[in-house]
Amino acid sequence: MLIKRKTFLQVGSLATASFMVPKFLKAFERPLMVPAGNKVVVVIQFSGGNDGLNTVIPIQNDIYYRERPKLGITKKDAVQLTDETGLNPALVNFKDLFDEGSLGILNNVGYPNPDRSHFRSMDIWQTASNSNEYASTGWIGRYLDAQCKGCGKPTQALEIDDILSLALKGNGNNGLAFKDPGKLYSSSNEKFFKDINAVHHAGEETADYLYKTMSETLSSADYIFQQSKLHPTAESYPGTGLGKGLKTIASLIMSDINTKVYYVSLGSFDTHVNQQDQQKKLFAELNDAIKAFTADLKKNNRFQDVLMMTFSEFGRRVTQNASGGTDHGTANNMFFISGGLKEKGVLNAMPDLANLTDGDLKHTVDFKDVYATVLNKWLGADDSLIVEKPGDYLKFI
Repeated sequence: MLIKRKTFLQVGSLATASFMVPKFLKAFERPLMVPAGNKVVVVIQFSGGNDGLNTVIPIQNDIYYRERPKLGITKKDAVQLTDETGLNPALVNFKDLFDEGSLGILNNVGYPNPDRSHFRSMDIWQTASNSNEYASTGWIGRYLDAQCKGCGKPTQALEIDDILSLALKGNGNNGLAFKDPGKLYSSSNEKFFKDINAVHHAGEETADYLYKTMSETLSSADYIFQQSKLHPTAESYPGTGLGKGLKTIASLIMSDINTKVYYVSLGSFDTHVNQQDQQKKLFAELNDAIKAFTADLKKNNRFQDVLMMTFSEFGRRVTQNASGGTDHGTANNMFFISGGLKEKGVLNAMPDLANLTDGDLKHTVDFKDVYATVLNKWLGADDSLIVEKPGDYLKFI
């Protein structure tokens, strides 16, 4: 049976970037026990550039209401956290997390010389590079590279999506992307893929890499599927994309799989027009999914071991546009949710709307310091091998 390279590359399933599996994943064919207190990070990407000012609202700031006469969310409508701060009305469950000390809000996060292109700014965030640098590996991928050198119990990262993000691509190790463990298992067991894998002979380097990737996927998909069934969650999750994704993540967290980083996306937050309705819809999906996920973790005594963090490639401009929306901006806020936070609530000052750069917010926290903090203080990694830390570690974990 001869399979031409062109034919192989045209196969849309196992020959895509979503199956760029690290070679150490084969090790998971042997059972691995997850140690007590195993720390996990769940990254939630707000794709499209979320408007941070209508997410964490400066409810006492006259400049905010002056610049957003129709788009500004009133103090009465906001979910009030403090005298100065409110949340988008759709984020009602976040108020409960705030009150119990499980929510941290970091304002003014960004990087020097910001880029307002979706693709370029997302690359900067995912690679943890400077705005004048172009990197081909992501910060989570480099974490895998650093952590899996000679380790007896290798770690891994999983993305709940069809395509693997740059964030999870390393030099020698990559994460694995899939939306459903069952579908991954079914696809990997198709006779076609097993046949072409069985007859492959070494040849062209590119084709060899693709065959190697497919072979590793075939040997690993069954293990991931079986792990996902070990402790299926009994919690009721919403049937949305994020709800289903967090349900899958919860089942894996409760299993014996030694996954350290999960990655999932929500969007699009590119609200040039009709922002109020679009943001409300997305935040309702976020609110309901997080409510089910946190309840699930608490019932299974894992909430203190899991850190959820959100980010978006940039915020929006302070002034509303003429179409009922906002245009691309710069600095933004991040949410941190966990039962293991050391600092809670509003972690730093709200944006200074009287001190802007060309109408945009100034960043006061470099996002690379956030990554370094999570890598070092939560995951126990040597962050110096993974990201450049411009400042100090933060203290919320």
